[in-house]
Amino acid sequence: MVPVECYFVLSALLFFIGVFGFITRRNLIAMLVSIELVLNAVDLNFAVFNRLLFPGEFEGFFMTLFSIGVSAAESAVAIAIIINVYRNFHSDQVNSIENMKY
Repeated sequence: MVPVECYFVLSALLFFIGVFGFITRRNLIAMLVSIELVLNAVDLNFAVFNRLLFPGEFEGFFMTLFSIGVSAAESAVAIAIIINVYRNFHSDQVNSIENMKY
């Protein structure tokens, strides 16, 4: 049996890697992957807290499944936006979106 603290450490590591990647990357796809890492850390926390606080119930797992569904929809919309940005500006860098201001 793996201790619960290991899952919390893994979740914190995923969260901080995702935040660091989002802040430092200028590529839209890399930023999307970083956001997905943050959301996966949240999903892991939902499941671990459910197992820790309410071991016989499934509310945390249902919340995790709902969050995974929202993440999938968010990824689909974000990829569609990134494809349109690439078609219009022939670049997937954040700096190319600055032209859309006006």
